[in-house]
Amino acid sequence: MRLLLDTHVLVWVAEQPSRILPTAQALIEDPANDLFFSSASIWELAVKANLARAPRPDDLQADSRLLQRQLIANGYTELPVTGDHGVTAAELPPIHKDPFDRILIAQAEVEGLVLLTADSMIWKYHTPFRRHIEKI
Repeated sequence: MRLLLDTHVLVWVAEQPSRILPTAQALIEDPANDLFFSSASIWELAVKANLARAPRPDDLQADSRLLQRQLIANGYTELPVTGDHGVTAAELPPIHKDPFDRILIAQAEVEGLVLLTADSMIWKYHTPFRRHIEKI
């Protein structure tokens, strides 16, 4: 199986693995599965790190450059954002407003990946790529 991990899941894998359900952890640890992370996730972390707002416990807090290096060192493949991903994201129903999440949904659809996410807004999509969404 080819798995795309959303940004929160990437941070949890690196910093809080106890937050990941055992079924999802088993998928991530299965050597038969190919693990992907989006360049958009690294960008999201970098953008949010530069925002001048008080951190909250649910905020994404990770060193984006360090996380990228750790993921690559641990066998993950970085998935760049392409024009096809952008067009697909723009065509998605307007359920989710977050552009970072919309691009992840589009990447999963275009590339035929299973998106591992804890985002309940993503679960509301009822289009054919719903099959690519796993709850964590």
